[in-house]
Amino acid sequence: MSFVFTPPAVVGLAIAGSSELFPVRRVYCVGRNYAAHAREMGFDPDREPPFFFCKPNDDASIVPVPAGKTVGIPYPGQTANYHYEAELVVLIGEGGRDIAVEDAAKHIYGYAAGLDMTRRDLQMKMREQGRPWEIGKAFDFSAPVGVVRPRAEAGEITGGAITLEVNGETRQKSDIRNLIWSVNEVIANLSTLFMLQPGDLIFTGTPEGVGAVQSGQTMKVAIDGLEPISVRID
Repeated sequence: MSFVFTPPAVVGLAIAGSSELFPVRRVYCVGRNYAAHAREMGFDPDREPPFFFCKPNDDASIVPVPAGKTVGIPYPGQTANYHYEAELVVLIGEGGRDIAVEDAAKHIYGYAAGLDMTRRDLQMKMREQGRPWEIGKAFDFSAPVGVVRPRAEAGEITGGAITLEVNGETRQKSDIRNLIWSVNEVIANLSTLFMLQPGDLIFTGTPEGVGAVQSGQTMKVAIDGLEPISVRID
């Protein structure tokens, strides 16, 4: 079978201690999964069912960030309020549907640090109009992801510090333990809505302290036990 044009290549993420790459299938994101962040966005942080949105899985959206390197991404168009959101990214290695919470960890291949970059003004405008968020969340270069640490080596991540700095100044600081819905609960819930497959990424939510970033500034995301990422806005 031939195609009318060359189909896009699968995006691969570097794996710590391996020459192999983790192939990306889908990118799911959890909204408002830290109580303090929900409050700063004007919402009640009660434990209502989690909600999800998606980002593209292509190399226009996903930005692999090598260990020890700073990767530049462009300031996007059509926004004057471009926000960072530091997140723990969970990578699925074994698929399934209707996964039980107590079985969820065995479906995890590994973890990485990530950024859910957001055109906040566009997101808020769409929210006010009752329209989808895609233009605020699913644009080019919106998903930098660091080196993958396999669960077999890192163990199951249920807690640990998560921080984001802009030009060396701490802007976000929390702990994975503060997730409203734990990683395993997120996987279980998401699997009732979609058939999870190997290669799926789940951005698990961002803590409080989100804010705007400008051209020339560098963001650094650090999560205990994972390779930090460094991203510069060009």
